[in-house]
Amino acid sequence: MWVDTHNFPDRELGRAVPYDIYDVAAKTGWVSVGTDHDTAAFAVESIRRWWTGAARAAYPTAG
Repeated sequence: MWVDTHNFPDRELGRAVPYDIYDVAAKTGWVSVGTDHDTAAFAVESIRRWWTGAARAAYPTAG
């Protein structure tokens, strides 16, 4: 899995922060965009959403 982050300023929202996950084994990606300034909390939430939205079905035997 590969993860990367960048920040993009927005006049109305302040800062749009995309957090992307690339699943090397499945050759698929997942992007979350938020305005949370707590990078660690946003990263954890992004991974949780990826897991429940895509990875759990792709990896049913993972623990």
